[in-house]
Amino acid sequence: MELLNNIHAFFFDRFGDSMYYILGFFVIVSVVAQWRLYDKAGQPGVAAIVPIWNMIVFLKVVGRPASHLWLFLIPGYNIYLLLRVWVETAQSFGKTSMLDYVLVVLLNGLYILNLGMSYDTKYVGPVYGRPAPTPARPLKPRPSLA
Repeated sequence: MELLNNIHAFFFDRFGDSMYYILGFFVIVSVVAQWRLYDKAGQPGVAAIVPIWNMIVFLKVVGRPASHLWLFLIPGYNIYLLLRVWVETAQSFGKTSMLDYVLVVLLNGLYILNLGMSYDTKYVGPVYGRPAPTPARPLKPRPSLA
């Protein structure tokens, strides 16, 4: 608890009351981003403000069962799973390039906001458990070294 008090004191000494306005702004942007994302995926947007339901709906958007919510409680594995769900979210909206994967991991909130607010982005369906798509170009046989 002392660590949290020290962190709060560090930021409050430098930013004062404006720290709470900045934090509130980020909360509002994230709620709007998720609300629009859920609407686009055909899910109830109000789920963006209800904590546990929020995660269940987010998993439903990518096609994962609600029971995978328990996997987020496993230390270490939860970080991998969170990154995997973010990438699956990008794939669920048709974003399959490596740049999209890097952006969704590095700029998650802004990327989700972009997915939700973009008129060009459409929900293509859940991707978890679906077979890998066939490559756009046929693969050529590689020469044997033997």
